[in-house]
Amino acid sequence: VWVQPSVLLLLSLLGLAAAGKLLVVPVDGSHWLSMREVLDMLRQKGHEVVVVAPEVTLHIKPSKNFVMKMYPVPFTQEEMEKDFKAFFQVSFEEGSFFERFFKVYRGLKRITDLEFSSCEQLLQNKELIRYLEESKFDAILTDPFVPCGVILAEHLSLPSVYFLRGIPCGLDFEATQCPKPPSYVPRILTDLTDRMTFLQRVKNLLFDIPNVFLCDFVFEPYSKLASEFLQREVTVLDLLRKGSVWLLRLEFVLDYPRPLMPNIIPIGGVNCAHKELPQVGGWNSVFKGTVFLSHLVYHILCRQQPLLAFNWCSVVGNTRVF
Repeated sequence: VWVQPSVLLLLSLLGLAAAGKLLVVPVDGSHWLSMREVLDMLRQKGHEVVVVAPEVTLHIKPSKNFVMKMYPVPFTQEEMEKDFKAFFQVSFEEGSFFERFFKVYRGLKRITDLEFSSCEQLLQNKELIRYLEESKFDAILTDPFVPCGVILAEHLSLPSVYFLRGIPCGLDFEATQCPKPPSYVPRILTDLTDRMTFLQRVKNLLFDIPNVFLCDFVFEPYSKLASEFLQREVTVLDLLRKGSVWLLRLEFVLDYPRPLMPNIIPIGGVNCAHKELPQVGGWNSVFKGTVFLSHLVYHILCRQQPLLAFNWCSVVGNTRVF
């Protein structure tokens, strides 16, 4: 909290930049709910936002704040809702690690089949791809949990901004070359904390083994699809490594500490409801995740690391604090 006055002071000195044109390739479900608020704010600041989404979705709906480009998919609303409901029920069931792992595995398989089919339809939609090629976007905002937007960013030669909570099997750590010490970064499903005994650290390390198989299971089809679409051999990991900015929806008040790389920005507050807090030291502590997101990215990347994400600076640079 003590840095807030200095951050606001620095932000107040930032110059203006022309509004940009942003392509958005979201992931449905709860992933979209956080991203939608960001898009609403960017539109209010004068940016042109184009969202690409399938015709069958849970939450992604047209809005006056962005242009919606939809494409057909080979499954129905009822089929999708049934698979998602079954996966959510399995995810909260109790049991041993292996019981939970295989139940989540089967549920995730059904969900990933739907997501992959949707991505395949998008990349095979020549009319929509032609529109995206001719639209001259400045940057792409996408959730790499489903790497369809990552593939499009490479095809369109656009700087990519990733908006995510995490990627299955810890691929975000590998893509950013971010350390993941088993001594204090607990793995998923281990029920461990950041304080572990030696044996718990060994257990934590062993839990990384299933991730090797999970990565192949989840992302190998996308690697093949990307290779066919881009007409050269690539992997999802190769494409993820080209991300300019990683906006990570984690909050260290709730999450255990972990290393971050220079282009990883924690924005956990974007998931929170907007509430006015009491005056603190003469500063109005009104936290709005989307405004803070735009300014933090602009300040850290555009002023301190301008070569890292030059085009993204032009997209968000004209937002104002108050």
